[in-house]
Amino acid sequence: MNELLRCEELRRTFTRRGLLDGTEVVAVDRVSFRLGVGETLGIVGESGCGKSTLGRLVLRLLELSAGKVLFDGDDISHLGPRAMRSTRRKMQAVFQNPFASLNPRFSIRQILEEPYRAHHLSPPAGWNARLADLLEQVGLDEGILGRFPAELSGGQLQRVAIARSLALEPKLIVADEPTSALDVSIQAQILNLFARVQQRSGVSYVFISHNLNVVEHLSDQVAVMYLGCFVETAPSAYLYARPLHPYTQALLSAVPATDPVVERSRAAVTATEEPPDPSRIPNGCRFHPRCPIAEPLCSEHEPNLRDIGGGHQVACHFAPERTEEKGRSIAAALAVRHRQPPVNMQATIARAPL
Repeated sequence: MNELLRCEELRRTFTRRGLLDGTEVVAVDRVSFRLGVGETLGIVGESGCGKSTLGRLVLRLLELSAGKVLFDGDDISHLGPRAMRSTRRKMQAVFQNPFASLNPRFSIRQILEEPYRAHHLSPPAGWNARLADLLEQVGLDEGILGRFPAELSGGQLQRVAIARSLALEPKLIVADEPTSALDVSIQAQILNLFARVQQRSGVSYVFISHNLNVVEHLSDQVAVMYLGCFVETAPSAYLYARPLHPYTQALLSAVPATDPVVERSRAAVTATEEPPDPSRIPNGCRFHPRCPIAEPLCSEHEPNLRDIGGGHQVACHFAPERTEEKGRSIAAALAVRHRQPPVNMQATIARAPL
């Protein structure tokens, strides 16, 4: 693998204010991963599990409490704002809500020119040619350059946000829930756009989402995050065909079926109780208070993320011996719900029109 990004033991804590002044909250804890050139890492998990914080640590929009970020061969873990300027040209972000991430007082032309002006650059081919090219890449007409964000739909605005992220030809884009604010039909178009951009430019993605279907369609590798830690990582095809951690199984079981007969007949894996307060992380396995197969061992010893072959890692005392059969049955049910094998669903997105 031609490595672009390496994160080692990333950790980020926050201190609560107000009535709980001084309480430490661990948002990201000992997270490590690697990302190759032109690859996509999908990160999934419930709201509040630390996904967005992790994305901001990668981009150095937040300071690390501990750990190391190496990007394009350089250690950027503790670079100051001035030293980060040249690196920021190579790493960009697409956020969840384009209505919030785009300046409503700027025209689309000003929004697309902003990255160049921030870095004191001008496009070699000239402004009009470059802006038209950016809009063409995301399926928009240059006639919108004089319009303002309030005059465009959510899908159009997200395309503008993607175009802005491409302006400086970055090597890495961190996409944080980029489709969750959009209609389902528009989601497929945006996913198709991300795939086309990657094929054309070779950009790498860290793609953050709570939607497992979205992550499956786009990712080479998938990491499942719970209470600040990765509990399972694997190549996308492996994870969806053989989910091994009880938390991953619970997430996949929650994917609804469009066929009511299939929905009624499926055997779901449920996680009991609500997620714990991140300021009171349980001892041992973090998932054990909600796990259907937990035993006393789970509350006493925290399992390490260990490789079980093929690049598949899982943090569970009983995987794969006691979890593999359930995982395969969930994968089979998921395939029935989609009416095709989960690992082949990329073709569905590829056919979505722009």
